[in-house]
Amino acid sequence: MTRDELAAIYRDYIGCLNRRDWPALGQFVHEEVVHNARPLGLAGYRAMLERDVREIPDLQFHVEMLISDPPRIAARLKFDCTPAGAFLGLAVNGKRVSFCENVFYELRDGKIRQVWSVIDKAAIEAQL
Repeated sequence: MTRDELAAIYRDYIGCLNRRDWPALGQFVHEEVVHNARPLGLAGYRAMLERDVREIPDLQFHVEMLISDPPRIAARLKFDCTPAGAFLGLAVNGKRVSFCENVFYELRDGKIRQVWSVIDKAAIEAQL
């Protein structure tokens, strides 16, 4: 897989998330996906994303930076959203916040198998 092909798969994955097309998630995410060292599997990963959207109804993923080096991707995702209640243990409660997530992915068989994610919680705290 080339860098461009890997980047295209990732952008399609982000489109899937932004459309909330959960049935299509398996096209992009491996059945045995692991998130921050927690083996979630595809069903657990989908449940995590669905929970995120319930807690943040206007959640949209915006790719700010993307580096593709097969079989890995590094991305900086930008969010400008309104969590309904607590988020990351912070009482956001409907206030609009902007923050970034730095995330690394490793693909196997053309699907996301490992995810390492760090959200800039300090940026959210500074806005509250």
